[in-house]
Amino acid sequence: MTPTGPMPLGVILAGGKSSRMGRDKAWLTFFGQPLFRRVANTVAAVTGEVLVSGRDPSPFELAVPWVADETPELGPAGGVLSVLAATGRPCLVVSCDLPFLDEATLVRLIAAWRERPNTAIMTTYRIIETGFVESLVAIYDPAGAEVLRRCLLAGQRRLSAIFPEELRCHVDYSREDSAAARAFFNVNSPPDLIRARGMEEGI
Repeated sequence: MTPTGPMPLGVILAGGKSSRMGRDKAWLTFFGQPLFRRVANTVAAVTGEVLVSGRDPSPFELAVPWVADETPELGPAGGVLSVLAATGRPCLVVSCDLPFLDEATLVRLIAAWRERPNTAIMTTYRIIETGFVESLVAIYDPAGAEVLRRCLLAGQRRLSAIFPEELRCHVDYSREDSAAARAFFNVNSPPDLIRARGMEEGI
């Protein structure tokens, strides 16, 4: 399903502490493999190459490069800044806790990124009903590094605020579309895990 044309670098954000889960969620097993490896394989199938942000992926039997955060404790925004600064490339960034992320969702995002306006430095999905954007399934362009650095220094860590609407290209989807929304379900806490198990089993 790999699309043709310019391709961003696939990036897996994996520097979190899993504090709400109470254990390392990257090792949770979904569909017979650790969650971290499942997400990385999904991204690699589309982008062709993957970089990990925040942790060494070798314990997961993934022979891919990784980068540590420039500045620890800055959350996902710090991870995005670190990979943009280290690579100077457009990066398709996803969090490591998305058990139902699929290739079609990423292919659609890349297609939108290729047609983005010149003003857009973040290409992401947006929920029609709420305007919420999926900041952790998004493509960030290298120009975003300067914006991130400035906002992080000012204490702003929320990616949707760092990249306001005028700096984004959106792919809209409805939360009523369960097939589309499923790709963005993330496992942050024990209740999330219970729900995800039901989704995995088709309940």
